Amino acid sequence: MSYCRQEGKDRIIFVTKEDHETPSNAELVADDPNDPYEDHGLILPNGDINWNCPCLGGMASGPCGEQFKSAFSCFHYSTEEVKGSDCVDQFRAMQECMQKYPDLYPQEEDEEEKASEGVEGAAAAATATATATATATEAALTKEEGSS
Repeated sequence: MSYCRQEGKDRIIFVTKEDHETPSNAELVADDPNDPYEDHGLILPNGDINWNCPCLGGMASGPCGEQFKSAFSCFHYSTEEVKGSDCVDQFRAMQECMQKYPDLYPQEEDEEEKASEGVEGAAAAATATATATATATEAALTKEEGSS
């Protein structure tokens, strides 16, 4: 005889051998073939950015999500010779926002280096780092999508 009991947050189900021999009557729901966010990675088939991609690590939904989206969109759609060179203002705004939340967005550089560089140097370094990260992320994901 099978039965179920609750222990705190856990639900324990005991089943008999006969229960296991009976075919399941569970109905499986098929994936929606029209779901635009399903198995597409960072870039959707229509070329748009998939802000729900786990590869973004939640950056699009954090406290600086709008600034991140603005900077990343600018970089993604940039047609400049040096990709993203027209996005300095957006990356600077993103960096300024991130500096307001040091616990969520820790800085990699030492405090001494930061103090010696000054605000402009730190913003330029942050922009270069963010641009390099965006380039590497997009290149890796484009390569990954091309091999699938």
